[in-house]
Amino acid sequence: MKGYLKRDDDFQTRRKDLVNLTDEEIKAKFWQLAETLVDPLLDLAKTHTSPAVERSIVLRMGFSSLEAKPIVDGAIERGLIGKGVGNIIYRVSKKNNISIRQAGLELMEGKRWDEAIEIFKGGQK
Repeated sequence: MKGYLKRDDDFQTRRKDLVNLTDEEIKAKFWQLAETLVDPLLDLAKTHTSPAVERSIVLRMGFSSLEAKPIVDGAIERGLIGKGVGNIIYRVSKKNNISIRQAGLELMEGKRWDEAIEIFKGGQK
């Protein structure tokens, strides 16, 4: 087949480290490897964000672009963008036992920002 790369089957070689592990040991190894991959991304995300990134996250939470912008702007105005706007919505939702959607809409309307500040700044404004 011209134009296709042939992949050598190395399954037997790659499985040598796993063949004698139990299902639980394989699951533990999977999660350990997953953490190894994800931890640097989480560290990067904690120190690098932008309004565009935060709007994108809020959009993926199910909010429209017209809803996302004022939520992100509210976080910026209050110095909370570094906490992650999705995280702010989530934490306000959990604190008040309301849906994520309701929490986001209330933040969009200018409500519950004092609670968000309290959650993330320990009551300091």
